[in-house]
Amino acid sequence: MALETDLSAPLRAVAADLDWDAVYAEHLPKVYNFFRYQLRNDAVAQDLTSVTFEKAWAARSRYRRDLAGFGTWLLAIARNAAIDHHRSHREHALLDDVDPAIDPSSPEEDETLTSDRKRLAALLATLPERDRELLALKYGAGATNRAIATITGLSETNVGTIIHRAVQTLRRDW
Repeated sequence: MALETDLSAPLRAVAADLDWDAVYAEHLPKVYNFFRYQLRNDAVAQDLTSVTFEKAWAARSRYRRDLAGFGTWLLAIARNAAIDHHRSHREHALLDDVDPAIDPSSPEEDETLTSDRKRLAALLATLPERDRELLALKYGAGATNRAIATITGLSETNVGTIIHRAVQTLRRDW
């Protein structure tokens, strides 16, 4: 009788040994920005970020570093939380609800920034859902094309092509 071994057990043990405070500090901005970019609502982004980390903690024994890096695994959980949220809530928040990244020094600059955000939100709304999701992962969460490919099941080349075309469309229509 052959002795069977579970080769993934040592790999799973890595997640249990992680410094969760450090993991949280490192990945919180990426997960939160993914939700802000995807949902354009700070309160919902905060809630879903919490849900993501709670799910990661509960599923930490199932993490396998031979399949994906920890950040990729965490963004996959975040993506699933966003999908669940979209299924249960069909509301569309405006990009205006997002705080600007820069602090304008004059009312004219503030109005220009507000106008640009509205214009970008309108252009993003014309893109297919898949393109918007890939842009959120790329620019909201700062994920690499390889990580996005792992999360979505697309090839890395396909991810790069879709993002490039989406950005070109946005630039063309700007």
